[in-house]
Amino acid sequence: MKNLQIIQIVIAALLMLAILLQNRGAGLSGVFGGTGNIYRTKRGIEKKLFIATIILAVLFFSISLAVILLYKG
Repeated sequence: MKNLQIIQIVIAALLMLAILLQNRGAGLSGVFGGTGNIYRTKRGIEKKLFIATIILAVLFFSISLAVILLYKG
């Protein structure tokens, strides 16, 4: 039970870091007069970070559900 809680804390920290790293570059286009409404594809590290964020979110949700079910029973 304790191991799942520790894993949940580690995944939560990694998920927060991944989200913050994605949002860091989002507002830079407005500084130089560009609009942020341009559609572009994710490439390289940005795509890997996006996929890692999704995986971490699914893992966090799954482990949270497991902790609730194990704690209840």
